[in-house]
Amino acid sequence: MRFRLKFTPQADKELSTLEKDPAKKIVYKSVLKCLGYMEINLRHNSLQTHEYKSLSGPTGEKIFESYAQDKTPGAYRVFWYYGPLKSEITIAAITPHP
Repeated sequence: MRFRLKFTPQADKELSTLEKDPAKKIVYKSVLKCLGYMEINLRHNSLQTHEYKSLSGPTGEKIFESYAQDKTPGAYRVFWYYGPLKSEITIAAITPHP
């Protein structure tokens, strides 16, 4: 199933900040690659998608975490949930892993 990506204002701002920062060019490309996989195959091995139990969406949706990077200090993650429509996923945040 192919998904349409929607972005919360926070996630949109985070992506825009990465795009504008020349020092984050590699991170930005990794995040775009991750988002591309998410549109066409949420089960792609490199995403390592799993439920993130300590957060929930604005109306109680399950939040999932997908890897944009791995084995890198401060590796970036994409947090998302299904909806609001059946064929959509909402990107809630794009952040470095602590």
